[in-house]
Amino acid sequence: MEEENTIENNWKGIKEVLTSPSQDVLGLKTHHHTGWISIETLDRIQERKNKKTSVNNSRTR
Repeated sequence: MEEENTIENNWKGIKEVLTSPSQDVLGLKTHHHTGWISIETLDRIQERKNKKTSVNNSRTR
């Protein structure tokens, strides 16, 4: 159990030594997420769902 803690602590130390200088020089990576589904598409999906439910309800009654 003690060996695992020392290995984990050693790995955390090594990881910190390697990542902190690179973050200082390069900075954090910025993510540019583009919305691949527009609001208009979401509205059309909801409209289609509403129409399908109305058709299904009319068939069952």
